[in-house]
Amino acid sequence: MVRVTNSVATNRKKRRLLKLAKGFVGDRKNHKRLTAGAVMSAMAFNYKHRKQKKRDFRSLWITRIGTGSKINGLSYSRLISGLQKAGCQINRKMLSDLAIRDPNAFAVIAARAKKALS
Repeated sequence: MVRVTNSVATNRKKRRLLKLAKGFVGDRKNHKRLTAGAVMSAMAFNYKHRKQKKRDFRSLWITRIGTGSKINGLSYSRLISGLQKAGCQINRKMLSDLAIRDPNAFAVIAARAKKALS
């Protein structure tokens, strides 16, 4: 009887695993047994953090908008309320970008929100 090793499939599986571990540090990048656990953990965190990234960015945008609105004499909640009453459909990402890159345009938007509140 000839000995069968199934080395083609084994090597393919190992190569696939090591490809997923690209960028890992130390023995976790090139030892099969250590890499397997590291990749499993990384995949779990990868899924979780894709969801969390959306929350983190929204929080960052809100912080930036709040700072910009305080400069223009409004609180964040009053600014958002005023924009809704004024019928302004601009989202938080764009408002944040305006607050950072173009303070004059943000001041115009804040003035419109103030006018809608009064």
